[in-house]
Amino acid sequence: MEKNNTKILSGKLIQTIVFGGLLILLFLLVCRMIAPFFTVFLWSILLYIIINPLHKKIVKKIKPNTKWNGFIRTVLAGAFALGSVLIVFIPLLIVVTQLYIQGIEVVKNIREYLFNNKETLNVIYEKIADFIATKTNGEIVIDPVKIQTRVIVFLESELNNILHISGVIIRGAGLFLLGLVLIVFCLFFFYLDAPYLSKLVTNIIPIKNGYTKTLVNKFKEIAHGLVLGYLSVALIQATLAFIVFSIFRVQGALVFACLTFVCVFIPMLGGALVWLPIGLARILSGDIFGGILLTCVAGVCISLLDNILRPFLLKDRLQLHPLVIFFAIMGGLVLFGFNGLILGPLITVFFLTVLEMFFKEHHINKAKITTIEGNNSEHSK
Repeated sequence: MEKNNTKILSGKLIQTIVFGGLLILLFLLVCRMIAPFFTVFLWSILLYIIINPLHKKIVKKIKPNTKWNGFIRTVLAGAFALGSVLIVFIPLLIVVTQLYIQGIEVVKNIREYLFNNKETLNVIYEKIADFIATKTNGEIVIDPVKIQTRVIVFLESELNNILHISGVIIRGAGLFLLGLVLIVFCLFFFYLDAPYLSKLVTNIIPIKNGYTKTLVNKFKEIAHGLVLGYLSVALIQATLAFIVFSIFRVQGALVFACLTFVCVFIPMLGGALVWLPIGLARILSGDIFGGILLTCVAGVCISLLDNILRPFLLKDRLQLHPLVIFFAIMGGLVLFGFNGLILGPLITVFFLTVLEMFFKEHHINKAKITTIEGNNSEHSK
């Protein structure tokens, strides 16, 4: 009898191991298949969370027993899916186009300035060489021609980099459009079958339904808070940009402020994509002092404040300390690129939420842990 029980247990153990291995293998394959579309899923879910409240209000007004109920819901889902993408990405497309035109214009202005002001630049190079020779008592002697050559080589290299980046953006337009189509496709089914898809994901996660619902609600809360927080930061920076550009009498200050609003979401560069070319253009036009002053003021008032404002505006929405938010965003950007704006804070909050669930599930009292640690330290003394 014991031998039979042992055989049954060993058979179940082998079966469990085989099923477990097969499950892990299939899970990894599914993740590998979905990985290329992770960005599409992420931004589709974010757009759905932000716009879905409006969709729900309209759907509630449709009578459930009408003959055309299914058809109307389908058309409405399609309209919202397409509209969600157009509202967000058409302004982005306009901004990218304007930045490309602006970049090309700056490149032309710099080249024209270098070509038309050779004599003035030579005088500046000579003054630099004389200054260095005077300060070093003649120990360091620099040929002005070499300074000119190196400056031209450096500027040409940077200008070519700008043109190369613009070319990469244009070549990537096809993939970008494909991504937009996939986002519309995802949003269509989110608006149409969100309850079913949500239940499907909830059932797959092998934890209590209460915990799963908590995580789903937390995801919605964080995503909503992050998007509104980022929009608040972008609005403040755009307003500051409009004020700065107006003070320095930049033509089209409102247009450039709108461009700043969108560029704020671009990691590392942000508003500098707008104010830096404007400052360079003013310097090259002959207003050197005004251009430098504009660049410095814009750098401080627009871009530098971004790193200070963002954590503080997100603090109340995420219920995290600004320092934690700052490093969550920066770490997310380093690890995930542009998606890190969302994933960095999201993963941090999820970690703290899951940790709290773990303590609750295993009846661990954090206050008791602190007391025990304190007592141990006292005994060791």
